[in-house]
Amino acid sequence: MIKVLIVDDQAILADGIKSVLSSCPDFEVVGIAYDGFTALDAVDRYAPDVVLMDIRMPNMNGVIATQEIKRKRPETKVLILTTFDDSDYILNAINYGASGYLLKDVSASALIDAVKNANAGDTILPAKIARRIADAAKMVSSDREIKFKKRFGLSDREVEIALMIYDGFTNKQIAAALKLSDGTSRNYISAIYEKVGASSRAEAVGKMKEALTS
Repeated sequence: MIKVLIVDDQAILADGIKSVLSSCPDFEVVGIAYDGFTALDAVDRYAPDVVLMDIRMPNMNGVIATQEIKRKRPETKVLILTTFDDSDYILNAINYGASGYLLKDVSASALIDAVKNANAGDTILPAKIARRIADAAKMVSSDREIKFKKRFGLSDREVEIALMIYDGFTNKQIAAALKLSDGTSRNYISAIYEKVGASSRAEAVGKMKEALTS
């Protein structure tokens, strides 16, 4: 039995979602919360497996509530369910640990499948949501590339590796992803440190952050 908590400030929608999920014997709807604060209390009380979370709510929005839920109870899956397909909300919710994102025009059968799949550990992203994330990520990456090239005089390959360093990839992961030998990867990273003016990875990342915010 999958325990589900519904979080939505519109009671009629929350009741409709509860009705859909209650029709499936695999689910137990353990509660309904109408804002982020009451959602946190309900998570403490019911220990749900999956939280269906609205985004725009009074007192505490769904993005912040998701962050707090994942901090307090990382095993709980949070599935964003909203009418807003805004890319900033999407990226923030995913970054804070949401298991996926659904729009409220989803069919009953698709909602049921999404909750089951989220509980199993899958990431739920409808095609048009995935496209928005890809487009937003591409814009961010392009902006970083321009700034790194301009500030540090990096080559195209060095920029590629610098972005991976910035995103937390290890030396081995960089070598594997770019099909480089460990030695070649280390040489590129050393050259990047020199151009950035850093003697360590942490210092290099700090310099890159300065370049992106200046």
